[in-house]
Amino acid sequence: MVRSYLEAHWVAAALFMGVALLLLLPLGVPGGDRALLLIYLASPIYMLHQVEEHLGDRFRRFVNARVFGGVEALTTGDVLLINLPGVWGINLAALYAAYFIAPGWGLAAAWLILVNGLSHLGMAAHLRSYNPGLASAVLVFIPFGLYAVVTIPATTLQLVVALAVAIGIHAAIALHALQRARAARVA
Repeated sequence: MVRSYLEAHWVAAALFMGVALLLLLPLGVPGGDRALLLIYLASPIYMLHQVEEHLGDRFRRFVNARVFGGVEALTTGDVLLINLPGVWGINLAALYAAYFIAPGWGLAAAWLILVNGLSHLGMAAHLRSYNPGLASAVLVFIPFGLYAVVTIPATTLQLVVALAVAIGIHAAIALHALQRARAARVA
């Protein structure tokens, strides 16, 4: 019951939370730290992107129709798990890591945005068409992600771990969708 409710309403929650987190911004980030501010902003920016991407189940339906030829490679449950723990959870963990350990440990949030933005751009180039989420990916994700990755102080290890997390999440999503599509075609 809770899962079906979340599947039906998480995009509205993303809009509400994205706006609410931006409205909290004037209260400031502890110490006025620019790196922490950028990592904080990753969540509301991603949530507002999710509204463009998933409102009306647009992205899942687009991927299933255009990328997988009508096969249900992504379910509504998959989309919920990808976006709540896979994006909101990672961004929250990144913010806590940046605050309590060091800013560089929060870079997973910036890399997640940048990798996602580049994925939307790559999909658009490959399919030669708009895909849900492309506008915010090009106008916000890629510039924000590049700026954050370049300006947040980090060690090489922190950069590599953060990039590996972002690529790993996107690769896991793609592999899951491919496996589900293959299984559906065999059945």
